[in-house]
Amino acid sequence: MTVVPSTSIPSRAEELDALGAILPFDRRDQLAALLTDDDVATLKHLAAEGTGDNTLRALASDLGYLEAWCQLATGSPLPWPAPESLLLKFVAHHLWDPVKRAEDPAHGMPADVEVGLRAEHLLKADGPHAPGTVRRRLTSWSILTRWRGLIGAFAAPSLKSALRLAVRASARPRERKSRKAVTGEVLAKLLETCASDRLVDVRDRALLLTAFASGGRRRSEVAGLRVGDLVDEEPVQTDPSDFSSPPLPCLSIRLGRTETMTHDDDEHVLLIGRPVSALKHWLAEAQINDGPVFRRIDQWGNLDRRALTPQSVNLILKSRCKQAGLDPALFSAHGLRSGYLTEAANRGVSLPEAMQQSLHKSVTQAASYYNNAERKNGRAARLIV
Repeated sequence: MTVVPSTSIPSRAEELDALGAILPFDRRDQLAALLTDDDVATLKHLAAEGTGDNTLRALASDLGYLEAWCQLATGSPLPWPAPESLLLKFVAHHLWDPVKRAEDPAHGMPADVEVGLRAEHLLKADGPHAPGTVRRRLTSWSILTRWRGLIGAFAAPSLKSALRLAVRASARPRERKSRKAVTGEVLAKLLETCASDRLVDVRDRALLLTAFASGGRRRSEVAGLRVGDLVDEEPVQTDPSDFSSPPLPCLSIRLGRTETMTHDDDEHVLLIGRPVSALKHWLAEAQINDGPVFRRIDQWGNLDRRALTPQSVNLILKSRCKQAGLDPALFSAHGLRSGYLTEAANRGVSLPEAMQQSLHKSVTQAASYYNNAERKNGRAARLIV
């Protein structure tokens, strides 16, 4: 890959250290090699402007990919603003017709570009990219262009037409983020695999309970959780209508802003009962008083100072599925999110109340889990059983 002109990769790595709470530590060196000095300055500016952690993390990842792709495809760094021809080339390289590719090897992404991206561990797809991934990277490209005070060709009719035709040609079926939801029944099986007092079991038990009970938090939110985000609340009654019922521990979790929140938002969710006890037990056993809540544990049981990555959260869930005798291929960390809403629907919790905890912004999306639960529990599909 052509080296991007810069002061030095180590100096950019030091600059990226300032974003250490946002960008994955293990990708710092890779991003330092892929990004230019101006790229790093843009990311630092976005962070200073209060861009949400998840949004900034996605922008940095997409920017690193775009820089690597452009170097390999054109031999030059990413130009700002990008010409219309480069945007069309990006679409052509990532959305293509598998049938035509079999007839014409030059169709789609060139072999040398593909080899280079795979060598950098940036390309994993064996076929055309998912249309949603391509659109997201184009959106990130557009956002970063605007933040540089420039206007790109992202609204060009030719680009819209190319996207529409390429999506139709790629004919890639839409896949669920998690084929199966982690409902209460599945969660119970996963927790059975965390029954020992080993530190890794204590951590995973707290992680699973916290992620599920807090509304099905996204894996990035679980990985990014810090001790300072946890606030102890007054105990609550087991039965809210009976003041003599046993008290349950309660704490609130303050969540970082996302692209759907404003500067004045202060989103938080509650944990009550067993998840609170499991979380506090983990913090006490691991002697964690500040910094990341969920951290890496090596094969010898030693606790790392670094936080888990979002991918690690996903791997932990899949590992626990395997230990529980479930097929890991059917589950992912997103199954905790869909599972929470599915379980809420099965238990008769109202949709607005469940959304207060899950923080879904789309009623349509959240309601889909309720509709599925009602259809399975209803009579319409049970006329002949």
